[in-house]
Amino acid sequence: MSGTARRGALALVGLAVAVALALVLAPRASDAIAAAAVATVTAVAAFVGSLPAVRAEHPALARAALTVVLIDVVVFATAFLSVPTDFNLATGAGMAIVLLGLSFLTGASGQISIGNGAFMGVGAFATAIWANHHATTPIVVTLLIAVVVGALFGLLLGLPATRLRGPYLAGMTLAFAVAFPAILSSFSSWTGGDSGLQLPNPVTAPHWLVGLFRAGTPTLTTDTLWLTDIVMVVTGVAFFFMANLFASRTGRAMRLVRDNDVAAELVGVPLPRTRVIAFVVSAAYAALGGALWTLLNNSVSPATYGFALSITILAVIVIGGIGTISGAIIGGIVYAYSTNVIAWFVARTGLDPQGNLASQLNGIIFGALLIVTMLFSPMGIAGTVRHLRQRRSQRERG
Repeated sequence: MSGTARRGALALVGLAVAVALALVLAPRASDAIAAAAVATVTAVAAFVGSLPAVRAEHPALARAALTVVLIDVVVFATAFLSVPTDFNLATGAGMAIVLLGLSFLTGASGQISIGNGAFMGVGAFATAIWANHHATTPIVVTLLIAVVVGALFGLLLGLPATRLRGPYLAGMTLAFAVAFPAILSSFSSWTGGDSGLQLPNPVTAPHWLVGLFRAGTPTLTTDTLWLTDIVMVVTGVAFFFMANLFASRTGRAMRLVRDNDVAAELVGVPLPRTRVIAFVVSAAYAALGGALWTLLNNSVSPATYGFALSITILAVIVIGGIGTISGAIIGGIVYAYSTNVIAWFVARTGLDPQGNLASQLNGIIFGALLIVTMLFSPMGIAGTVRHLRQRRSQRERG
């Protein structure tokens, strides 16, 4: 049996099992049809994405198929998880989008930024301000507005960044991160000042989802599930576009500028435009992550997007693996469950949860992890795993 036939047979078997389970376990015929349709899409996408010819000749199509499979699997899994777990996953997914943008800016183009926490705040407040003035705007449109506003701020900051390098560039983004909460307070009529803003209407699940889980499932669960699924779908789409950007001509130009800007200029790469594009993309991704956080928390506060968040973002992406897509996923998971780990540590050690030490544990732990990573795994978790795999394949070939 050829490889293609074997993959097709596996896809058909998986589809048959999924449809059978849907018919047996679904409470209504409409639910079974919906589950069978999702299973069919997943099986077809998995089959198409696994074909070697598709991966070689149409890599974007293969990435799209993989994205569809992963989104379907994750969305399906969220229906069986608890509300706190769904919320943690959604929070980590929003952070993963931010980390992905910083990974592209610093890892691919070589520009150091300590201001992505402020860019998150731009997207968060753009979402809240727009929602308070246009409460009936669809979620997709609101998210796109936040992305556009974040990209504009990235453009404003990226233009002077074309003349700065190294610590000077880091200092400029640092100044933006430190000044951002004060800027928000200066426009209190729009931003709500230190108290922030509340969304006028919380995001609620559509009627068909409430009906799907009407057998004793509280509305809070379906609303959380709906929000989590929105975040997961948006995260999958964001990662798909970034994967294509990494592999595109622009991504290759970014890496060439990072490695040798003189050589990049000699081969015709426009350095200022390339650097500005990197800032715009990174800021847009950070704004998208901040917008998703606003939807999840139903509110936004300037204190959330201070300097400490920017440092945490930089630390987490270094731990996960800067310049890699998988590193952003690892960093998002680390961030999502850091709060639970800290709460467990405080409870086990008997520290006062309201004390000064407990309030600073987040920075202490991430700082310690950053030091350990730089000493023993400077490429981060994802980079180290990739390096070990490359060495293993070289040994097997040799």
